[in-house]
Amino acid sequence: MLRRRIRLDPTTLLLLVAAAASPVALARQTAAVSARYEDLLKLFEDWRAFQKPRLVGGVPDYSSRAMSAQHAELARYQRRLKAIDASGWSVDRQADWHVVRAEMNGLDFDHRVLRPWANNPAFYVTVFPEQSDQPAREGPFAHGAVELWSYTFPLAAADAARVDAGVKTIPALLEQARTNLVGTQKDIWTLGTKAIQQQAADLGQLAGRVADGPAELKADVSRAREATQAFAAWLDSQAATKTAPSGIGVVNYDWYLKNVQLVPYTWRDEVALMEAELARSYAFLAFEEKRNQGLPPLAIVSSPEEHAQRFGGAVTAYMRFLKERDILTVKEYMDPWLRGQIGSFVPGPREFFTEVDYRDPEVLRTHGFHWFDKGQMANEPHADPIRRGPLLYNIFNTRTEGFATAWEEMMLQAGMFDASPRSRELIYVLVAERAARALGDLRMHSNEYTLEQASAFAAANTPRDWLRLDMSLVRSEQHLYLQQPAYGTCYLIGKLEAEKLVAERQRKLGERFAIRPFMDEFLAAGLIPASLVRWQISGELTDDLRKMLQP
Repeated sequence: MLRRRIRLDPTTLLLLVAAAASPVALARQTAAVSARYEDLLKLFEDWRAFQKPRLVGGVPDYSSRAMSAQHAELARYQRRLKAIDASGWSVDRQADWHVVRAEMNGLDFDHRVLRPWANNPAFYVTVFPEQSDQPAREGPFAHGAVELWSYTFPLAAADAARVDAGVKTIPALLEQARTNLVGTQKDIWTLGTKAIQQQAADLGQLAGRVADGPAELKADVSRAREATQAFAAWLDSQAATKTAPSGIGVVNYDWYLKNVQLVPYTWRDEVALMEAELARSYAFLAFEEKRNQGLPPLAIVSSPEEHAQRFGGAVTAYMRFLKERDILTVKEYMDPWLRGQIGSFVPGPREFFTEVDYRDPEVLRTHGFHWFDKGQMANEPHADPIRRGPLLYNIFNTRTEGFATAWEEMMLQAGMFDASPRSRELIYVLVAERAARALGDLRMHSNEYTLEQASAFAAANTPRDWLRLDMSLVRSEQHLYLQQPAYGTCYLIGKLEAEKLVAERQRKLGERFAIRPFMDEFLAAGLIPASLVRWQISGELTDDLRKMLQP
């Protein structure tokens, strides 16, 4: 066979090389039909409508037939995305393209691997008394949440109607769940049953709060509670047949990190990083404790009056520190959003975060950066429609949880705790706990640990015995990480990405680098994966990011 040699002029060759280097160009496997950003926005709008389950009589349909049809139809939306050529766009718009790709991959992963509607009883919890500190509630849940925290009781007529509309679908949804749930994963089933039992208790409390409300609402709450109790009993009756491990396996975990969470690491990389963070936190804690050994212990909040005084004072001191040190542009909404989450005094027993909080309320106000994020979403909605609301599948978490974790130690380094040296110890206790529970996440999904073993590991490797096995927090955290892979690792992985970004900007700007302008730029990027924030702000497509963004 004769082969013709094709000679390319240097300009054409350079263009081909540039196109091949673009992660967006590499992701396209069909001929591009558009290079218009407006077409991505239209696709995003259509995609979000499609992603929601079909409603039958007001009840979301998660039946096997409905889910198979949705998965088959997903391919059409993915083809539409691949047909949009974003390679010539600005970095922020290319990042939007990857956000949409990650969301579509999230639904694909749900269908191929997680299948929460078929495996996870907790998926069918739809009543939530407390507000999440995240842009959207952590973990996978059925459509139709009743966010009780968002209402003022006694309910106004319009609010009562809205609550009733959500509550009255519960019996039909749980009846459908008995057919949908065919999984055999032991830990997911067992902890999911407890989540359903908690919903029954929450509905019991709701019944008391609406006792003087409309008769229809009271009746629907009663029916929902009875249906939830019956469903929990049914789950218990099936528990003996659930014997399979609940982890997704390393290969699936790697795919999820790269294609949904947009994390530039593998499962094995993350194990090494978490082990290093665990060792670092213990080492730094030891030196802090040595330096502070002659100082008295931190006084623990011991009364409602002291709680109000110290927690209110902590917010005031923290906001003053941010302003005086010119660390970020303080907006009017920040103080009220942060102050509104103080809560009330709890006499005990104390869970892990209360052990920290009651010793120095300023420490976890730094992690309360979440409330700055939520305040920004409410008061300064992003101009970009793709970034305006919460991203699906918790893919915001390396930015939200990760940066809030990074901010704790950044504020330590900025001098926030110079006047309270023993408070510095608490920062490293927090890092250790995040690393220990992250290793539980990773080893549950590799099926090296059961949930109980992961909980025991996290408790044993958290300093000062503050993460107690005889309390609920440690298991509820591991249960979340089992349902939502990579959530347990996002705190320290996002922290690492934030530190990389600061380093990249400082190297590039040198003496011109300043924290407040950096933070203004950082916050303006919105709540997208930390890797995309890093790419957008630095403008550098580093090797790790390039590899992550390639198909």
